[in-house]
Amino acid sequence: MSFSFDTKNELCKLPVQRRCCAQAETYGILLYCHTFSSSEVRIITENPNFAARLPRLFHRAFDLRFDRQPGQGEEPRGKMIFQITDREKLDHIIDLLGYDPRQSLALHVNFAMVEEECCRAAFFRGCFFAGGSITDPSKRYHLELTSSHLQASRELEVLLRESGYPPKSVARNGSAVTYFKQSDQIEDFLTLIGAPAAAMRIMSTKVEKGIRNSVNRRLNCDSANLDKAVEAAQSQGAAIRRLHAAGRLAELPDKLQETAALRLAHPELSLSELAEAFDPPVTKSCLNHRLRKLMELAGKL
Repeated sequence: MSFSFDTKNELCKLPVQRRCCAQAETYGILLYCHTFSSSEVRIITENPNFAARLPRLFHRAFDLRFDRQPGQGEEPRGKMIFQITDREKLDHIIDLLGYDPRQSLALHVNFAMVEEECCRAAFFRGCFFAGGSITDPSKRYHLELTSSHLQASRELEVLLRESGYPPKSVARNGSAVTYFKQSDQIEDFLTLIGAPAAAMRIMSTKVEKGIRNSVNRRLNCDSANLDKAVEAAQSQGAAIRRLHAAGRLAELPDKLQETAALRLAHPELSLSELAEAFDPPVTKSCLNHRLRKLMELAGKL
């Protein structure tokens, strides 16, 4: 199942209680569904849980039933179609949503329907049910709401900004797309509309990504440091061999000769490990000073 599917399933578990919120949620669905006009309501879904919610939602919001429900006609494979064509029912819906059934239906947001915070959250939920999608957060952060009604989409953006969720928008294939790309905005929006589990999954994924990136940076850093240490050990070994070939190594103080012998014997050891190999052990700073001295002497040959 996709992340969008799981998120909508979580939303479908919310009870259909207050009539005002049921109307607001249904309003969002109608503005973002397949067809909402003065002659037809047509809602198409592939989600069985959303399909089970729709009849209860419309009955609570408008006290009516669909003229057509899944199983009552030929449907595309995997699609479930809900339809209302009865003129009386359509006029009832249009009237309750604040439009005039006698005039041409120009779809826009009736702000009086979403004045209360609970109703506004329900309205956003309806928009997401019918026209929303969200990308798996393990891939990227992206939530969008797509509608063919440009004016309604613009007014949805106004509502989102007023609610503290400033979105971005783009036109795509004749539709208006309102979207979020910031993970914290998506988390807050999902929590608002009633999907805290989906929001928590995004948070968890973000933490996991952060830990993974931190580990990768550490590994890359350790790898780079290891490369530098190997390169330094090879340069030190080459310098010591030059001193030996020139007969100069035997003339050096005992401490430098001991350092040279241990470095040639243990080219794989880091400075800290090599310092511990002395008897008694020396400090890393002391060992570094001796090796630099050997390098300087070899450089003069």
